[in-house]
Amino acid sequence: MEHERYDVWAAGAAYDLYMGRWSRQVAGRFVGWLGCGAGLRWLDVGCGTGVLSAVVAEQCEPRWVVGADRSEAFVRAAAERTASGFVVADAMALPFGRGTCDVAVSALMLNFLPEPAAAVAAMAAAVRPGGTVAAYVWDYAEGMGLLRSFWDAASGVLPAAADLDEGRRFPLCRPEALRARWEDAGLVEVSTTAIEVPTVFADFDDLWTPFLAGQGPAPAYVASLAPADRDRVRDALSSAVPRRPDGSIALTARAWAVRGRRRQAQE
Repeated sequence: MEHERYDVWAAGAAYDLYMGRWSRQVAGRFVGWLGCGAGLRWLDVGCGTGVLSAVVAEQCEPRWVVGADRSEAFVRAAAERTASGFVVADAMALPFGRGTCDVAVSALMLNFLPEPAAAVAAMAAAVRPGGTVAAYVWDYAEGMGLLRSFWDAASGVLPAAADLDEGRRFPLCRPEALRARWEDAGLVEVSTTAIEVPTVFADFDDLWTPFLAGQGPAPAYVASLAPADRDRVRDALSSAVPRRPDGSIALTARAWAVRGRRRQAQE
């Protein structure tokens, strides 16, 4: 589809500037919500730059953590972040045996897959009976203040931008849709929760500069624009976001998390 050419995720440094600084906050709260004990085997699917793997290694005393991502550049960036192991692999066809791990997790990735159900099924197969499968995604439609402000501003001056709005494109990023996906995979004791973190920018340049790096749908869209249109979007966004007296911009970012358990053989 046309919009897929904007779903660019490969450069670790650009990702960290754009979303990584916020995703680490969410990862910490997500791991706390899971409440998994020490000594477990973890699989981080679509590990990106290794943010979630690093948090698991720091907080959970795991037996081991393995991250998998289809981007070689992300895998290299992840390996530089933490001593955990990382492999290049497709989330929809994981190269791990059945019951290999105790916990399979995914951060901010499922909605970008052509077949997210296949990835959930692969994660469920990779955990032992009784193991945990969990993930989180941004609430693009309502709770992701940065992107909600951006797409509202962009579509206000360039109406065609509305077709690329992640809030419209990703119906999976809702608690009901996530629960249904987990239950369809045969997982039990499924639950969801909202995780909200502050996203504070020093000034408008701090907010706008990551949009110029071409990493992710909104920045890739900005990169595709003619300079005059890019300036129109920038000015519209600048006018829309609230500023504190010191010029800083305080928004919030909400993610939806879901978890479930693989059935035991006797269940």
